[in-house]
Amino acid sequence: MLTPQENALLCEVEGDAPMGALMRRHWIPALLSEELEVDGKPRRVRLLGEDLVAFRDSDGKVGLIDEFCPHRGPSLAYARNENCGLRCLYHGWKFDVAGRIVEMPSEPEGSPLKEKTRIKAYPVEECGGFVWAYMGPPESRPAFQRPPFSPVEGTPVSILKIRIPCNWAQIQEGQIDSAHSSNLHSSDMVPARVAGAGATETNWTRPSTDKSPRMLSRETPYGFRYVALRRPIQNARTHDYARVTVYVAPFISLIPPNSSYNVASINVPADNTSTWFYFLAWGGEDCVDQDTWRAFNHAVPGVDLNDDFTPRRTLENDFMQDREAMRAGNFTGIDGIPNQDMSMWVSMGPITDRSTDRLGGSDIAVVEFRRLMVDAVRRFAEGNAPAIGTTEPGIPHREISSFEGIVEKGRDWLEFGTTEAERAILSATAQRAS
Repeated sequence: MLTPQENALLCEVEGDAPMGALMRRHWIPALLSEELEVDGKPRRVRLLGEDLVAFRDSDGKVGLIDEFCPHRGPSLAYARNENCGLRCLYHGWKFDVAGRIVEMPSEPEGSPLKEKTRIKAYPVEECGGFVWAYMGPPESRPAFQRPPFSPVEGTPVSILKIRIPCNWAQIQEGQIDSAHSSNLHSSDMVPARVAGAGATETNWTRPSTDKSPRMLSRETPYGFRYVALRRPIQNARTHDYARVTVYVAPFISLIPPNSSYNVASINVPADNTSTWFYFLAWGGEDCVDQDTWRAFNHAVPGVDLNDDFTPRRTLENDFMQDREAMRAGNFTGIDGIPNQDMSMWVSMGPITDRSTDRLGGSDIAVVEFRRLMVDAVRRFAEGNAPAIGTTEPGIPHREISSFEGIVEKGRDWLEFGTTEAERAILSATAQRAS
């Protein structure tokens, strides 16, 4: 459980909220690169309670600027995107990707106002299918690094996007919770004697029927990693079925892969009560293509989602749950793994009250997440440097990975999915702690 004060520290991101300020010290996935066309429509982007617009100029450069023109405040979402700048429709003021005013046709020639006025603009980078933004103090900006799901240029990445009407933390807790998949997703993740056997575009398989995993976790410089150990269908006396989930704070979760590709999710707060949720398949020669990925997850824009990525399955229509399908054997009656998750997250309310929940033995990762982030944001609010993912010893994100597989009993689970360099850092950290 958390106190109401701790829950507010964890959940609130708008304005001067410490968690939002902490997140601003990291590179933030702002939107998908595919959303922006050269000289195309500007896209509204709400991040941490702030309203922005993104656009791709005539040279292909991306700008992320304040949505509202500094001259009388109309929205630049309606602006003309032309000749390397965004032109406000009201009086023709034009802004480049750096926020500079390059034209002011409504003002006298030689007006000093042009040099004195800028619009807020954030630095951006493109990588792994995303436009990333840094929204913190310029003097604290870290070097951009490749994310875990795009370790090298050309890594296949398929992404779906949904704007979910609830707080980021309850979504994040769902993404690092390995225990729920044996129930909530049981109609899509079905048992098989060998992982991947019989897997199709409509289900994944896992070599276990065990719904009560044993959990172990370890804090890392970037967040934490934990393992869920289950009895395998075969060789249960000598082996375990291990699924290692990784939290790369504050936004990214690396979910145990299936037999064809890796899986990840990203949760970025739009504001206190809505979140940009991204679900990714990545890596490997057999990585599913983007259209198939979105169809498999029932998250196709124009079919399952509105143009602004809000879902057509809502609390008001019970997420289109099919009770006839449930009677026929489907566990949830809700199509698509993210939609099954979303029905749970949204039903908790915009911000769930963690002072009344009751946690069990399968909630080790949830407890670790709450402890880690509440402690980090409390220290940050007290004036200390952010301690999540920005301090040494650092582990390059491109080297971080999750793990899934059958392993011999008794092996050190920290060997699974880690590099020798990361294991050395974890070992040294453990020795100092003891």
